[in-house]
Parts: sequence; C-alpha cells; structure tokens
Amino acid sequence: MTRKERYEHILDWFRKNEGHKTTELNFSTPFQLLCATLLSAQCTDKRINEVTPELFRHYPDSASMAKAEPEDIFEFVRSVSYPNAKSRHLVEMARKLVADFGGEVPSTTEELVTLPGVGRKTANVLQGVWFGKPVIAVDTHVYRVAHRLGLVPPTANTPLKVETCLEKNIPDADMADAHHWLLLHGRYICKSARPMCEKCPFDDFCPKLLKDSKL
Repeated sequence: MTRKERYEHILDWFRKNEGHKTTELNFSTPFQLLCATLLSAQCTDKRINEVTPELFRHYPDSASMAKAEPEDIFEFVRSVSYPNAKSRHLVEMARKLVADFGGEVPSTTEELVTLPGVGRKTANVLQGVWFGKPVIAVDTHVYRVAHRLGLVPPTANTPLKVETCLEKNIPDADMADAHHWLLLHGRYICKSARPMCEKCPFDDFCPKLLKDSKL
C-alpha cells in the first residue's frame, strides 16, 4: 500500500465512522481555549476540565487575569502538571495580550507564539479549533499515530516535520477533524505503552512491526 493509498483509506474510514470531532477541552471563548490548551500540556483534558470552571469564574478574560499574580492562579491549578510554571505563564500571557493585542487572542501562529507558554502546537490548536484554519497541531499522540500508521516517513523526526507532511497530504476540508481523529485514536486506541491493536480498524495494514515504525 502506497502512502497516498494509506491516507485515502484512513481518512475515508474516519469520515464515515467518526465524523466531526473537536477538542475535549471545555471553553467558551478563544481566551479560555488558550488557557485550557496551555494547561493541558502533559496533563489530561479530564483534569483540566475539572479545574478550569472555577478558574474561569474568577478570571474569565485576559483583562481580569492580567491583574492577578501567579500565586493567585496557582490556587486554582495546583492539581495540574507543573502548576508553578503554568501559573506564571497564564499571568504573563494575559498581560501580553492586554499590552500588545488589546486583550484579544491573535489568529496567526507568528503572533500566538510570542505569548509566554505558547508553542507551535498550542498556536495550531487555537487556529484550528477557534479560527477554523486548515492546520495540524502535533502533540505526542498525533506524532506517534502518524508514524505508526505510516502516514509520515521515519525521517519526519520532529513535530514540525510531521506537521508539514500531514498538512501536505490531508485535504484542507478534513484538516481540523483529522487533527482530532489522530489525537483521539492515539489517546484511546493506539496508546503509547499498550496499544489496543485488537480494537484498531487499521490493524490489518499497520506497519508497526516494520523497521523504524516507532512502535
């Protein structure tokens, strides 16, 4: 099976069986999505959804959070991974939004990555989920699944290379959904330590046993 055929088969299955998918994070505004995505790094969406309602009740927008101190935010996010660093990033991020962007979340990668704590993956989540742009956010799940299913070559050994390869081969109309199709497949089926191959619809042609499959 060629890589082109692999893309066609996998994307067709997801379209027919999964349909529209989006983030499992809860949010109401682009600022809240930005905060939740920043907090979700190396932490489960379930945990983030447990702490953000109270956080957003006290700090619903960049203006209110910009007035807080990191120790104020820490009290709401202490149960997530790296709470000290994330508390600091949230406050610094909110202050930069107020100072440089009129309190609004910018829509380009170039602007988003200037915000403290925001990398390319987080920027792409905002662009895809909120702004509807055809981009792929490559987290550990997307990176792993893309390699295991043979969607990218072994030489795509960085998140950016995986992102570039996926965006080249996935139609723009599928891009936002494809990000979540791959992410959720990695989160619930193609897990890192114990992939549930018996439940995978692609197991009959998965190249996981081949050299450099990164299983």
